[in-house]
Amino acid sequence: MGGSLGQKFLHCVREDGTNYTFVLLKTWPQFGTQKLGAKKGRGESAGPGLNRLNWSNFFTMKLSVVMPVYNEQATLRHAVQRVLAVPFEIELLCIDDGSDDGSREILLELEKQHPQMRILLQARNLGKGAALRRGIAEAGGDFVIIQDADLEYDPSDYRTLLDPLIQGKADVVYGSRFLGGAPHRVLYFWHSVGNRALTLLSNCLTNINLTDMETCYKAFRRAVIQSIPIEENRFGFEPEITIKVAKRHLRIYEVGVSYWGRTYEEGKKINWQDGLRAVWCLLKYSWKESSRREPSSQQHKTRSAQDELPHPSAKPAEILGSSPEDAVEDVRTRTQLR
Repeated sequence: MGGSLGQKFLHCVREDGTNYTFVLLKTWPQFGTQKLGAKKGRGESAGPGLNRLNWSNFFTMKLSVVMPVYNEQATLRHAVQRVLAVPFEIELLCIDDGSDDGSREILLELEKQHPQMRILLQARNLGKGAALRRGIAEAGGDFVIIQDADLEYDPSDYRTLLDPLIQGKADVVYGSRFLGGAPHRVLYFWHSVGNRALTLLSNCLTNINLTDMETCYKAFRRAVIQSIPIEENRFGFEPEITIKVAKRHLRIYEVGVSYWGRTYEEGKKINWQDGLRAVWCLLKYSWKESSRREPSSQQHKTRSAQDELPHPSAKPAEILGSSPEDAVEDVRTRTQLR
């Protein structure tokens, strides 16, 4: 295994007939992981409560980052560089939405340099929602994160966003600009008022308690986001997807992220008309969406782990994760629930 001890985690699969249950294991020094291996058979020295488990396969966690691009020449190279620097196996899907400032040519150049990138070209400018719809449909990772190309959001926050998903606690994670102690650039007062007002209306319509409905940073289990039809073409994606995940009673978590907002002189595109559209979308999809449920909390406990995991024949890999104590508790809980 690469990297220093105490910093890496493993996804593991426990085999029991046709049922598979995953746990998170950290390579913490006092217990070690060198004897777990990737071979079939019984693991050894796996830490307290983990001995004599029948381990089968380790699997690769792949992250799909969906990045809509429209006239972002000034920040595009740096944004791609920062996304690809994150220590995950990444599939970066960049959807050029009819740029006319040279962004398209930059993307095609970067694609030749980085095999992790896939470039999708829109024939004309259709809007952020349309670009996301196409990119999400093409995603092949285990999890999907939405990333803007304007550097307002920092890819170093991916670990925080993914943690509830990796632990199996969430289906959707929102990165809130109004939670936590991460740095935030001080900008427009009325924008923050508008964001909080839209979030309040969203919470009233969905009976959930988000703090930042309009955030760009949203992470999903791929099967979840690909099962939800996206209808909005512009910035209405944010209220639409919030209503739809809430109405499906998915497990939603929120984590604090940093925010480096930009001014209109620096290229910010959203305006007051998009705010009015957001109100309309909240009302429209709240009325339109039927209250279809994902499995209830009890069903979540007993559903097959294959609904959440890649196929058990997947290859081994190391990923970032949670504490050793959480890993041990996760094994005990999941074993009891079988």
